[in-house]
Amino acid sequence: MEKRTIKNTDLSVAPINFGGNVFGWTLDEKQSFDILDQFTQEGFNFIDTADTYSWWVNGKGGQSEEIIGKWMKSRGNRNELVIATKVGSETKEHGYDISRKHILKSVDESLQRLQTDHIDLYYTHFDDHTTPVEETLSAYDEIIKAGKVRYIGASNLSPERLKESFEVSREHNLPKYVALQPHYNLVEREKFESQYASLVQEFDLSVFTYWSLASGFLTGKYRNEDDLSKSQRGEGARKYLNPKGLGVLGALDQISSAHNSDPATVALAWLLANPLVTAPIVSATSASQLKTLFASPQLKLSHEDIELLNTVSQ
Repeated sequence: MEKRTIKNTDLSVAPINFGGNVFGWTLDEKQSFDILDQFTQEGFNFIDTADTYSWWVNGKGGQSEEIIGKWMKSRGNRNELVIATKVGSETKEHGYDISRKHILKSVDESLQRLQTDHIDLYYTHFDDHTTPVEETLSAYDEIIKAGKVRYIGASNLSPERLKESFEVSREHNLPKYVALQPHYNLVEREKFESQYASLVQEFDLSVFTYWSLASGFLTGKYRNEDDLSKSQRGEGARKYLNPKGLGVLGALDQISSAHNSDPATVALAWLLANPLVTAPIVSATSASQLKTLFASPQLKLSHEDIELLNTVSQ
């Protein structure tokens, strides 16, 4: 499988980024190990998590990193993987926080849970809107120089704070973000395309999209209100049950049928066809769901396919 280099790094990743928010939530430890084994056996090497997954289960999170750490230790495969995690999100114990104090404490806790001595890509998960940009980037500078983190990325930063981060990096010779993690998919295009795409190009960022399948809506399993009860995450797809969303599903049905594929694979292939997107983040909780992920880098959509999807999702 052709790997993609994360820009301005020496990290090489397969073009699907596994979203670890399911570990310790919808998957227990044994099921998580099984999914991770299947994912890596197919040649994929990029795993995304956060220090607070899944705080909505136990109030504080940490389960996802713990499971990934135990799995890596038992498999002895840490050096074959690119591990991304995040800092700054809220839990029941604390609010959003990207202060120096919180970053220095949190990175050590993440390393301990992951049972590793370094994190490949460390994201600002959310902005707290109070910590000065220079303080946050200086803290990252400390942990990079200490060898705890290799590179940094940004998720859920406003365009203004993202831009300011690059100005402060340049002025003070501090680390620069190499990646952006935006909410982007076929039914959520406007914000990324209008506010972030130009910054991605200007600052040469790799893009790893989250909610790449719109909370499962783009798999096609939620087509009416009765379908929403099919899974724990179904309610998240309710807002797409409208003429636009159903029009997108219709186009995905048409294209997947022509390619003997399925809607989720086509939706991911559409993201991968975008030159700005390096690897979509996507989760799976079963072997059949994994197959749809594995197929997406192989599926080459035609110009007509992409035009149809662009039109119905406008």
